Amino acid sequence: MLTKSAAKAFFLGGTALCGAAFILLTLDTLAEFPKRSHQDKMTEEVVHGHHIWNKNNCMGCHTLMGEGAYYAPELTKVVERRGAVWIDAFLQDPEAFYPGRRKMIKYDFFVDAEVGAAEAAQNRSDIIAFLDWVGKIDMNGYPAKPDLVATVGAANVDPTIMARAPVYFQTVCSGCHSVGGQGGNVGPALDGVSSRLDSEYLHKWISDPQSIKPGTAMPNLSVPTETLDALVEFLGTL
Repeated sequence: MLTKSAAKAFFLGGTALCGAAFILLTLDTLAEFPKRSHQDKMTEEVVHGHHIWNKNNCMGCHTLMGEGAYYAPELTKVVERRGAVWIDAFLQDPEAFYPGRRKMIKYDFFVDAEVGAAEAAQNRSDIIAFLDWVGKIDMNGYPAKPDLVATVGAANVDPTIMARAPVYFQTVCSGCHSVGGQGGNVGPALDGVSSRLDSEYLHKWISDPQSIKPGTAMPNLSVPTETLDALVEFLGTL
């Protein structure tokens, strides 16, 4: 059993040791944080995107770096998952992507017709820049890769097909559709689509899906004519 003086020495020594460890860990954290958070990449666009995020209480629905609500999707790695082009199109009209299902607000400051094309594009670009910056922070593996996803056998994957697809297809269409075993599984796989549908039908379908099949989940993304032509030409090779 410790004497009174020994117990006092043990307490003071333990306190000093723990205090020193805490200080050293704090200094190590301060030294590592700029590197892990790539602080040097915090541009004016990133800062403005952060202001948009806070001002509109995006965390009231979304989760970022483990904090926020769980009503809407987790967004820590959203740019890596979806790509800037997809997110830019989604922000302009969220419900158009998933008619009747999405409940995200269509914010005026992201819409060309409301605040002007230049300002709306800048706002969308800045929030994407902020989310991209967040996604590149070293979070020690968080968030984990989903382990309950549909998989395709390696023998069935042909990466060359996606590689020759238009950029719009790679960044937007592949969020729902797959080709060559790559892409999303929300919509049907498009392998062999040219043997089922001709180019005229594909033009009409992509331009206005609701006019052909009312109630379809396929959104009208107002694809520019040049991009539409490139998509149909690519689909015609499948």
